Amino acid sequence: MRRAFAITALIGTVGGLCWLFPLFHVVPLNRALGEKSAKVFDAAQFADNFWSEKLLKSIGRAAPVEKLLAAIQNDPVAAKTNYARCLGMGDSYIYFLRGSGTILSISGDEISVGVSENATNAEIVLETGLIFGNTLRDGTGLLSPSDYPDSQDFNDIAAALNKIAMTRVLPKLRAQAKIIGAGISFTGCAEVDDESTDLHPLHVVPIQGEVQ
Repeated sequence: MRRAFAITALIGTVGGLCWLFPLFHVVPLNRALGEKSAKVFDAAQFADNFWSEKLLKSIGRAAPVEKLLAAIQNDPVAAKTNYARCLGMGDSYIYFLRGSGTILSISGDEISVGVSENATNAEIVLETGLIFGNTLRDGTGLLSPSDYPDSQDFNDIAAALNKIAMTRVLPKLRAQAKIIGAGISFTGCAEVDDESTDLHPLHVVPIQGEVQ
């Protein structure tokens, strides 16, 4: 009798604990799917907010193009140290720059610009074709891979920022850039693969561009 009572008490205790602290929860399928989708990183929305709230507001931090070109001409290594953002352990680095100049030539995917007075050779080439890579994501230093444990999320941000540039910035720039000799202002990022890269001209992925 005592044994039966003890077993009954034990079962009751275990049942009470399971009721208070269940081993699993049963939830409706639509709720479970909703919770899962809510946790999925929305790179497009993130990039849109980042572009308007941080990237465009950071334009003042970009190096003036005249100073940057003069520094590169004088000492490319010192220019890299003073103006560039290095990427990880590799040889690549990126300049974040802004300025204005004169359109020297126009092709399907490039606008060549002279910055120096009476320049006849391109010093800046604005890329107006397809954009690949991480130049826009990494060029300003506003985003760090350590903030995104999932590397795919960080890669998706790069692709989303490239898409914004290709759909909002480049079409307007191509539409405006029709006349050789017209003035143009720009902000963008120029990635350099390594020390052997020819920096004359610098190839810039535009963040902003306006033809006067």
